[in-house]
Amino acid sequence: MFLDPALLARIRERAARYDRDNTFFTEDFEDLKEAGYFTAMVPKEFGGPGLSLEDITREQMALAGAASATALAVNMHQVWMGVANTVYRTGDTSMNFMFEAAMAGHVFAFGVSEAGNDLVLFGSNSRAQAQEDGGYTFYGTKIFTSLSPGWTMLGTFGAEEGPDGEQVNVWGFVDRDSGVQIKDDWDTVGMRASQSCTTVLDGAYSPAERIVRRIPSGPSGDPFIFGIFANFEILLASVYTGIGARALEVAVETVSKRTSKATGTTYSQDPAIRWRIADAAMEMDVLYPLIAQAARDVDAGVDRGALWFPQLSNVKSQATETALRVVEKAVRVSGGSSYFNRSELSRLYRDVLAGLFHPSDDESVHGAWANALLGPIEA
Repeated sequence: MFLDPALLARIRERAARYDRDNTFFTEDFEDLKEAGYFTAMVPKEFGGPGLSLEDITREQMALAGAASATALAVNMHQVWMGVANTVYRTGDTSMNFMFEAAMAGHVFAFGVSEAGNDLVLFGSNSRAQAQEDGGYTFYGTKIFTSLSPGWTMLGTFGAEEGPDGEQVNVWGFVDRDSGVQIKDDWDTVGMRASQSCTTVLDGAYSPAERIVRRIPSGPSGDPFIFGIFANFEILLASVYTGIGARALEVAVETVSKRTSKATGTTYSQDPAIRWRIADAAMEMDVLYPLIAQAARDVDAGVDRGALWFPQLSNVKSQATETALRVVEKAVRVSGGSSYFNRSELSRLYRDVLAGLFHPSDDESVHGAWANALLGPIEA
């Protein structure tokens, strides 16, 4: 493991405080930077450790088990590093600057989601305006921008009208001190330490060398878009799998200590509780090979054809829905103490709910599979 047990223990110890105070994970952030975690996926030829996507899925599961909000926020940086790797493996050098930037201490964040925009990667309400030097300025409002207090470069996109009136999506990376306003508006049920604040782009500037794509709006098979989708879905699945695994650990510890007044034995001897614990473990057990194989195939550049995107969506959906069920089962067997905010299970329950809101949601996953198998709905 890249993240050592002592570091993970310190991170776990701070998680409740960050959650209670609704503050950014500053100490975790500094510890992870010192450990070199933000350079973990930089290829060896650029001076980094060269961890693969499959490697980082295991790290993110462990980090999420210690502090899920920290893991979710850090996820966004690791997703961009994964995208850069996916593009680099095709022989495209357009994102190599990210490896050099990460080695120089930069931290990347995602400025993609917009309120009411269900096109996600395929269309934007934001505007991209070309500059004479080949760079672009961006105008618009992005939501759920994790790592808000810590990022130094924001990967974002906006729409530009092409010469024939078609919409072109322009993707680039802007600095936080260039036409960027970060709102202090993160007050949520869970994932509080992620501080995923709203980000307003008002002329945010990306130089030409950081404009990585100009792609017609709509679905695209560009390796860059595939890289975002694949790394995002797989690493999100890893975080929520880590949450489910930790909830199961806590449940096992709890029922092994609690004693029934009626029987005089621990609840770990209760057949009904044993069944529920086993059921949760069985659900979790399916996720590990699912995530590992998907990550391995992305690392290897395997082409799964038309089912790749639905399958990636399914990895995320299976992980988030399973983790939600597992955390609920852990709460059920652990008793009323888990209802108090001071309980780790209470925090895990609130954090795991965030998985419902990340793309791809359960409805779109089913829609993608139905279209792949049955074709689109006839007009």
